[in-house]
Amino acid sequence: MRSGVVLKLAICVALLAVTFAIFGQTLSHGFLNYDDPDYVSGNPQIQTGLNWNAVVWAFTHIHSHNWHPLTTMSHMLDWQLFGAKAGAHHFVNVLIHSANALLLFILLLQLTARLWSSAFVAAVFTIHPLHVESVAWISERKDALSGLFFFLTLLAYVRYTRKPGLIRAVIMSILFALGLMCKPMLVTLPAILFLLDYWPLARFGKSTTRALIVEKIPLIALSILAAVATLIVQNSGAMGLVHLEVLPVSWRLENALSAILIYIRQMFWPTDLALAYNHPGALPVLETAVLGATFVAITLGVFLLRKRFPYLLMGWCWYLIMLLPVLGLVQVGGQAHADRYTYLPQVGLCIGIVWAIVDLTQRWRYRVPAMATAMVLILSALGFRAYGQVGYWRDSETLWQHALVVSNNSDVAHLGLAMIYSNQTRLNEAIAELEGLAQRHPTDADVKLKLADALARKDGRANDAIREYKAALALGPNPDVETTLANLLLDQGHTEEAAAYYRHIAQLDPKSALAHYNLAVSFHRLGRFTDAIAHYQEALRIDPNYPDAKDFLNQALLQTEQPSDPRFRSKTP
Repeated sequence: MRSGVVLKLAICVALLAVTFAIFGQTLSHGFLNYDDPDYVSGNPQIQTGLNWNAVVWAFTHIHSHNWHPLTTMSHMLDWQLFGAKAGAHHFVNVLIHSANALLLFILLLQLTARLWSSAFVAAVFTIHPLHVESVAWISERKDALSGLFFFLTLLAYVRYTRKPGLIRAVIMSILFALGLMCKPMLVTLPAILFLLDYWPLARFGKSTTRALIVEKIPLIALSILAAVATLIVQNSGAMGLVHLEVLPVSWRLENALSAILIYIRQMFWPTDLALAYNHPGALPVLETAVLGATFVAITLGVFLLRKRFPYLLMGWCWYLIMLLPVLGLVQVGGQAHADRYTYLPQVGLCIGIVWAIVDLTQRWRYRVPAMATAMVLILSALGFRAYGQVGYWRDSETLWQHALVVSNNSDVAHLGLAMIYSNQTRLNEAIAELEGLAQRHPTDADVKLKLADALARKDGRANDAIREYKAALALGPNPDVETTLANLLLDQGHTEEAAAYYRHIAQLDPKSALAHYNLAVSFHRLGRFTDAIAHYQEALRIDPNYPDAKDFLNQALLQTEQPSDPRFRSKTP
């Protein structure tokens, strides 16, 4: 017994060691320019640290298009402890991922008592290249953190099944609720518990189906609440749900089939992994038919083999059910699929495959050395591939350049590079990236605005910038863009046109001191002093300390030979 405990501890130490050997390099990585500014590095609310007001904010506000207060608070705590030291934020991600690997090992050991099979599945989980995105990306803290409570909930459920009781049921529900507050993708967890009831717990033969459902009602209720809240939240922001007119149901179903099988291919052959994959739209009929036939064949196969290999059916259903919220049937954003979505779903698939292989090789003459050799080779290959994949995440430019190499013309990658080039004043490169995006997406106002901003900063391209700002405004009104355009027109001497935009902005927001001040300046330049005076005075009425407004007002009054306004005289030093 003592040697068994030592062996288990040694496996746990090995899991920790291999995790840090691969992901430890992230401690020297920085923040990325994609999501990290919203989640952490550019979010002033996160940077207030963790305090009572911050906790209230986390529970009552949307954070980067999501409601995940526990994830939000973890970022707040990180900033309070480490500030802008990105390596420390990465360290926390690696630490949580390491804990997940240990919990998965313990869970499988408790469920099946198979030491080496449990260790192998946990090792694949911790080093698989598909999981690099969930660990090496600070913004994906929600993946690792929700995984922590996912495994804790499953462990609590195993304890509950062995000795049911109210306290154990409450603990299980609390852990599940905490997991949902990390990432709502865990809404499918009650279904996973039913699968564990089927195998390996075999509870369907010991209890009625009704009893198994009744004991999970609190968890099902939490799932429904989380699903409804997520739909409301994700449909309320700038990145709302994609409408059916944009992505018809048939396209969504085709892409879902494709994603299911792509993830399986990537599980066995994890190459060409990238942060973003463009949605393909409609797939060719023949390709859709092959995908559908393959899916049906796998599903039919695991069903027919369910009596001999029940873990295959359990694992396949685990995989499909956990993927269901992120297959794009309810589409948010423009991605076809994402590596991070496999973080927990892949576990079920791995369990089914490993247990099947172990059982199928029971009578092999040299089974132990063959299996040991295979384990070492597989883990070595995965570890080597994962280590290289982590390296691509060291900075934004490396990540996006790699994405463009391995993915087919990723729009997200082009936009990410454009923002890097723009921030580094590499304007020619930024403009080239943005012009390509604008050509592919002529109705994307955000791309046009970014292109216009880059052109406005480039010498000799002001007229091109004006054209792009106008094109963006044609797609929808935006007072901020109108202000920027009017400022540029004013700088270029198109004062009449600038005044027309300023007037429109003031009409849209009559309580804006900025709008009235800008309109007054344009009138002042046009020599319409009476109009200028009126709007300077209105700006100062709204904001008595508005910069420069007093001086320009008195200058306009002087030019019309009127006495200065005693209410707005500049104070002499």
